[in-house]
Amino acid sequence: MTTSTIALLYPGEMGAAVGGCLVGRGHRVVSPCAERSAETRSRAAAAGIEDVGTLAKALQAAEIVLSVCPPHGAMELAREVAGRNFRGIYVDGNAVSPDSARAIGRVVEAGGASFIDGGIVGPPPGNGVRVWLYLCGARAGDIAECFTGSDVVAEVLGAHLGAASALKMCFAAWSKGSTALLGAIRSLAQHEGVDAALLAEWAHSAPDLPKRSQNIATSAYKAWRYVGEMEEIAASFAAAGLPDGFHLAAAEIYRRLEGFKSATKPPAISEVTAALAARAKH
Repeated sequence: MTTSTIALLYPGEMGAAVGGCLVGRGHRVVSPCAERSAETRSRAAAAGIEDVGTLAKALQAAEIVLSVCPPHGAMELAREVAGRNFRGIYVDGNAVSPDSARAIGRVVEAGGASFIDGGIVGPPPGNGVRVWLYLCGARAGDIAECFTGSDVVAEVLGAHLGAASALKMCFAAWSKGSTALLGAIRSLAQHEGVDAALLAEWAHSAPDLPKRSQNIATSAYKAWRYVGEMEEIAASFAAAGLPDGFHLAAAEIYRRLEGFKSATKPPAISEVTAALAARAKH
């Protein structure tokens, strides 16, 4: 296996875990953490990721850039990298629409880099927990090879840019979209005083739903990240001539939970449903 130096931008919960898998395969992973939080720097260090301080130093050291950031920052980050004339391989692993992915590709290619569209499906990897990384682009196979034998299962979808992002959008449209829908349903049921009756009905007609309807609470601390993702999904549907309203509503549901961003433990479902309904009371 040929080892590479990979610049990870930036090591959040998912990014650091993916970076740790690359470190475990013998690659050098660097990240510009000078302006990141102490929590982010600690997370990166624990994963074996080397803090090189600035973006300029990270790009200077690396042959590959891996962007794993909230979707609303994906294009800005691509522009920063392109503005520094990075000429290696740029992998966008963000939850963006196919059109957004292709636009990001045009930006980084104009700066001299080769572009790979990526889509991450699953939880942060490590210790036997696997995540799937779908890739497309002319050099997608080179990136897939970096992860061979790790907890990141890299699958190449071909050379057509946008395919990996499209698959991510379709997957998250259901997984996170249904979580938002169930959260809204629980909020309505509590507002009307039928929550206990609804749970009892689900217990015999759809026995998986009582537990699944709690997912909105367990994911509340990262709901802020999902706002942009739902908007990118809505844009994907609109671009295909399909209604986009459901996922725009899902974006609003997650937006109403942004106050839980700093929560150290999952809130009670009653706290979440109250937050969802709070705006309607004004």
